[in-house]
Amino acid sequence: MVTKSKKKSSQSVVAASQKLKLGLPKGSLQESTFKLFGKAGYRIQVSSRSYYPSIDDADVECIMVRAQEMARYVDNGIFDVGLTGKDWILEQNADVVEVAELRYAKGGLNPVRWVVAVPEDSPIKTIKDLKGKRIATELVGYTKRYLKSKGVTADIEFSWGATEVKPPQLADAIVELTETGSSLKANKLRIVEVMLESTTRLIANKKAWQDPWKRKKIENMAMLLQGALAAEEKVGLKMNVPKKALKEICGILPAMHSPTISHQTDPEWVSLEVMLDEKQARSLIPRLKRRGASGIIEYPLNKVIP
Repeated sequence: MVTKSKKKSSQSVVAASQKLKLGLPKGSLQESTFKLFGKAGYRIQVSSRSYYPSIDDADVECIMVRAQEMARYVDNGIFDVGLTGKDWILEQNADVVEVAELRYAKGGLNPVRWVVAVPEDSPIKTIKDLKGKRIATELVGYTKRYLKSKGVTADIEFSWGATEVKPPQLADAIVELTETGSSLKANKLRIVEVMLESTTRLIANKKAWQDPWKRKKIENMAMLLQGALAAEEKVGLKMNVPKKALKEICGILPAMHSPTISHQTDPEWVSLEVMLDEKQARSLIPRLKRRGASGIIEYPLNKVIP
């Protein structure tokens, strides 16, 4: 007969021997992904020529691949979990669990856009005008399905890079990824239509998601990553406030929740702490000072967990 304590011991050994296989994006998302994991509490290091980063979690193994390939490897079970864009999930028709949306890209926190673009002087004005035209893009599969849904048949070819320079000699139009549109403008291209907006997703293999140990690890990772992103544009403020000015000062604080108020040894004063958007602090701090707050400290946040 196996006792409960032996069963628990056996389960602990099994759990200890498991590894969560994590796919990290190589390329444009690499730096911002490593930074995000750092804020979430994971220390990841990799040499310039290695595809196998080290991570300070003994239960996790990391491999780096391009974001374009990630969804396929997660779908096939090569990785238990990985990070890639919604665009590449759609491009590969990957059957994966979308665990969390992580709104960051290589240049900021806004979504990236796949746009149909043409030369500034092109006669192409709408999607319908692409009928029979040559289109260059890296997002071939999704572009074909998108145009088909609009009733448009065109010659769509894979672009190996430098897509912006292909019109008009090598293509009539392109479908290209952009964050700000500055590269398109620099190449004298105009946007005909935004085809897709995409954000980074934490995705999981369906079989791994059914494993209780792996699912818990993935959910914990998602919570910390989302918390790190939520803190990205927020700061904390601490200050001393005279009780006579407390009501007025609380009235101008754009807090996520009610501020934390603590008593001081001086009965006429309290300590106040609040969290707010970083962009609000610049205009708010002088107003707080004029209303009697003192000892104001602004500090960055690593994670905000709702």
